[in-house]
Amino acid sequence: MNIYNLFALCGGLAFFLFGMNVMSNYLEKMAGGRLESILKKMTSSKWKSLVLGAVVTIAIQSSSALTVMLVGLVNSGIMEIEQTVCVIMGSDFGTTLTAWILSLSGIQSDNFFISMLKPENFSPIVALVGVIMIMAGKSQKKKDIGTILCGFAVLMYGMTIMSNAVSPLAEMPQFQKILIAFDNPIIGVLIGTAFTGIIQSSAASIGVLQALSLTGSISVGMAIPLVMGANIGTCVTAILSGIGVSRKAKRVPAIHIGIKIIGTVVWLVLYFILRYLVRMPFFESTISSLGIAVFHSVFNVGTILFLLPFSGKLVAMAEKLVPLREEDEQSPQVLLDERLLLSPGLAVRQCREKTREMASLARDSFHQAMTLFEEYSQESAEKISVMEERLDYLEDELDTFLIRLSSRELADDDNNAVSEMLHSINDFERIGDHAINMTKLAQEMHAKKLKFSAEAEAELVVLRNALEEILIMTVDSFARDDDTEADKVEPLEEVIDDLTKEIKNHHVDRLQAGICRPELGILLTDYLTNCERVSDHCSNVAVCIIQTRNSSFETHSYLNELKNGNEPEFVDEFESFREKYQLPAYVPPKKKKKKGVDKDSGKGDRKKKKIQEKSAVSAAEPVARKEKAALKKQGIL
Repeated sequence: MNIYNLFALCGGLAFFLFGMNVMSNYLEKMAGGRLESILKKMTSSKWKSLVLGAVVTIAIQSSSALTVMLVGLVNSGIMEIEQTVCVIMGSDFGTTLTAWILSLSGIQSDNFFISMLKPENFSPIVALVGVIMIMAGKSQKKKDIGTILCGFAVLMYGMTIMSNAVSPLAEMPQFQKILIAFDNPIIGVLIGTAFTGIIQSSAASIGVLQALSLTGSISVGMAIPLVMGANIGTCVTAILSGIGVSRKAKRVPAIHIGIKIIGTVVWLVLYFILRYLVRMPFFESTISSLGIAVFHSVFNVGTILFLLPFSGKLVAMAEKLVPLREEDEQSPQVLLDERLLLSPGLAVRQCREKTREMASLARDSFHQAMTLFEEYSQESAEKISVMEERLDYLEDELDTFLIRLSSRELADDDNNAVSEMLHSINDFERIGDHAINMTKLAQEMHAKKLKFSAEAEAELVVLRNALEEILIMTVDSFARDDDTEADKVEPLEEVIDDLTKEIKNHHVDRLQAGICRPELGILLTDYLTNCERVSDHCSNVAVCIIQTRNSSFETHSYLNELKNGNEPEFVDEFESFREKYQLPAYVPPKKKKKKGVDKDSGKGDRKKKKIQEKSAVSAAEPVARKEKAALKKQGIL
């Protein structure tokens, strides 16, 4: 073996790791956020959790990646530590699939169909199919499948290069001397652990061992400790992922490495008994790549069966190894763990969950703010303030996380979901701001003992009912991703706009007739402005949901089409809501005449009317200035 063989060995390992990484990333991308729903549904029993761990690991081709995912889920409070134990055990079994596929390289046959099972024979065909799907596929799903196939072909090509690179080792005396050291089981475990820890892939280290076995120089006694060490070394990735997380989340890698170490100790005891006490001769025989795959599976299955009844004890062990401190119990829960970015589909679903929380908070806060005008409560006002703080926090965290997430490789549905959330979170936060504005209005009216006139209050009840419905429709359509419900929001928003205009006009009439007090003018106008703005934000969210369905975010053109009467469904819904939310029958107020009016009374009435009109205009001017400033801030003016 010369320096070129060494380069070939390193290059083959690089191809192997690259192919596995490509496969893992695109398999996870295609799985998307379904992994989270599976994790939540199937951790109710030990056997379901075992199956789940195995299936997810096979799907993403990495037990380490699953463990890192579990660390993030526990750190975010989505899963409890008890739910992760059997999932980890299942992942240890799922990771053995790669070794079984690689063992096909040892097939020797003149039969065409059997020889085609060898990776070096079928991987070029897999690569060809993958490239055709990437170049000719019209849908992104087909392109992703093609990328997975190419990744698999590169992995197999790397395995072939490694096998060819190590073939001269069988004739080297120096290599035989190194193998003598491997014959010591303790050293074998340590070497397997170190090598796997460096490359952070047990599948790759097992693959290298399988390549070495093709030289015919690796015995069963040498291979078994190396396989045990490889299983311990794969925990390094999980240990590194535990840096910077809560102590509760640190227990996940503690359980993982505990399972591997306990399993290795048990198997080593059995190894010493069978090899050195019983002196079974098969330990000195040569092992094949298939034999390595068999023991890799036997080791993990045996460890699982041995430790499964003691899953609760493993949790207790982790709690003792990583005890919680007082400050840990008081520290706030992490909202979105950055480790979830390693699983973009799962991260999208977690963001969706938190955005739904924002939607519900926005709806509830504005509902409570409106009830303050009926019966003021300081406790409710303080609760609204707390909800607004939570909304601000959620928006900041989600905005930062979603921007980082949008730069990842996402499936089409997930990419649309991220765009939808980025558009919507600001609207939900602004609804919370309007709830605070309404709370301040209610506080001012309560402090000054002011009340709207009976006529105004009757009209506001209709407006409040319409706002209740549009908020419920908006939140429900977002939570269920229901564009059918979202289609009804914009017609109702138009009705609410008309209602606010009518109420404003009626208020001016009452103000001019002297029925309403001038100081209530600004308060009522602010009230109506906040209501109108809330319906606008509901419309923004609903239109975004509809545009996501059409994979387009041309909001203005869509709204123009609706308002130009190009959609019959819109007109029907608008008429239905207008009939449902009609203001009480309006009778224009009559001016009161004073007795003893002289011939100049007409002139006096006109003067009085001008003064009242001036008061109404003065009352509306501050609000107009506020609206203009808000529109400038939003970039509309």
